Amino acid sequence: WSYASERWNRERAVLGISPCLAKVELRVASRGISDRDALSKPDPCVVLKMQSHGQWVDRTEVIRSSINPVFSKVFLVDFYFEEVQRLRFELLDISSGHNGLRDADFLGAMECTLGQIVSQRKLTKALLKQGNTAGKSSITVTAEELSGNDDYVELSFSARKLDDKDFFSKSDPFLEIFRINDDGTGSLVHRTETVMNNLSPVWKSFKVSLNTLCSGDEDRELKCTVWDWDSNGKHDFIGEFQTTFKETKAGTDEGKLLQWECINPKYQVKKKNYRNSGVVVLNHCKIIKMYSFLDYIMGGCQIQFTVAIDFTASNGDPRNSCSLHYIHPYQPNEYLKALVAVGEICQDYDSDKMFPAFGFGGQIPPDFKVRYSPSIVCVCIQGVVEAYQNCLPKIQLYGPTNIAPIIQKVASTASEEMHTKEAMEYFILLILTDGVITDMADTREAIVHASHLPMSVIIVGVGNADFTDMQMLDGDDGILRSPKGEPVLRDIVQFVPFKDFKHASPAALAKSVLAEVPNQIVDYYNAKGIKPKCVSDYESTRKCT
Repeated sequence: WSYASERWNRERAVLGISPCLAKVELRVASRGISDRDALSKPDPCVVLKMQSHGQWVDRTEVIRSSINPVFSKVFLVDFYFEEVQRLRFELLDISSGHNGLRDADFLGAMECTLGQIVSQRKLTKALLKQGNTAGKSSITVTAEELSGNDDYVELSFSARKLDDKDFFSKSDPFLEIFRINDDGTGSLVHRTETVMNNLSPVWKSFKVSLNTLCSGDEDRELKCTVWDWDSNGKHDFIGEFQTTFKETKAGTDEGKLLQWECINPKYQVKKKNYRNSGVVVLNHCKIIKMYSFLDYIMGGCQIQFTVAIDFTASNGDPRNSCSLHYIHPYQPNEYLKALVAVGEICQDYDSDKMFPAFGFGGQIPPDFKVRYSPSIVCVCIQGVVEAYQNCLPKIQLYGPTNIAPIIQKVASTASEEMHTKEAMEYFILLILTDGVITDMADTREAIVHASHLPMSVIIVGVGNADFTDMQMLDGDDGILRSPKGEPVLRDIVQFVPFKDFKHASPAALAKSVLAEVPNQIVDYYNAKGIKPKCVSDYESTRKCT
């Protein structure tokens, strides 16, 4: 634990963020949710918000037709002893057939501090409805400190000859895995999908951290339960079995076919010749080594930083002091503040300090046609600042606000890096704009394509425009899809309105827009199975070039 803590604290220090004391896992369950619709039960989901973020942080899965849901989603939160970290858990009823939050019904909320949860380990409070009136529903949040083992395990299960619980069709089985805690309680680790009308289902493989699965203790008991899904939420119990991660790993290492009899204790007592209610088979067990942000950075991975600045007419004439592009002799404008706050951090991870800079939406000399400007390669962030100030008198602000060509340009370079299959260059595109983009469909398409590449996109909204439509590009609110319906492979966009940080320090803006980047880098390379180059490999590569 001490090594993991020191490593994480070093990473936050490198990013200019105060080190957290620990990382905490939060698990959520609710009881007694009232039926809003007399004909059906609610389809609950919980959204977690943090006061410091000013927006929601994460959400659970949706559990259909349940008044007492236990969510398998685990919230991972940094714990700061020196801060009052206010949390808000909102319970929502998601419209049937949808997973989005836009049309969800509010069922209640609970507010507390992370310190309260950590000090009690398990906090149960009533859910407050509109007007802060307490109802009969409650929410329970359980906290657990994350251990130092960041490795994951990939598992897949199937079953044979499960009991048939349905009269007119076969059972619709799903599997739940619980970790048995020191106090004898169980924590839900994973719930598989439901395989409809099948007594010999093959469930999809899934990944789970070793900490979540067994708290790093390979001998910890795991309880596995098989259910027959019912649309009314009253699932029928098929059977259960117990195992440990040590047993599953050993069976795989020795090349054995590992299987367990699925036992229904009631049948075991009542039925004389009862053997089992089916057999569950382990098809696959693989430990996946997870590397950290610093593992990649210290292994030589460079962050290639690119800037794109909005030169549309809505910014106002740069010669006018009301313009967003006005260059005040003593006070930097919002474009410069955002550029410097983000760029000064990113430049520390780029050895050559050469940054491409683009402009878009302006009429470019000598023919003054609207197009995105050829990239100017600038030395350090100060070079980008000077290039921006020098070009303002030469460019005629115009429109429209099209950013898809910029994303495609950077994606083209990132695509070349992807084919090397090495963790050497990761691309960050910073787009500064004063209004909602006009090529939303093309931009969505470009982002979906870029989500397969070593690339992240940061968009800072400058000025007082209504940026509501821009939030859809940030994959936090559901899943971003292309116009053809293809989902992003991973969330690579972070959108932040500058006005939220107008009176805050530059460090606060940088912390907000760069907070997700380390995880995006790690998620990309780990998903591709690309290991960081060791320091000695990196140094020998540099000597040869």
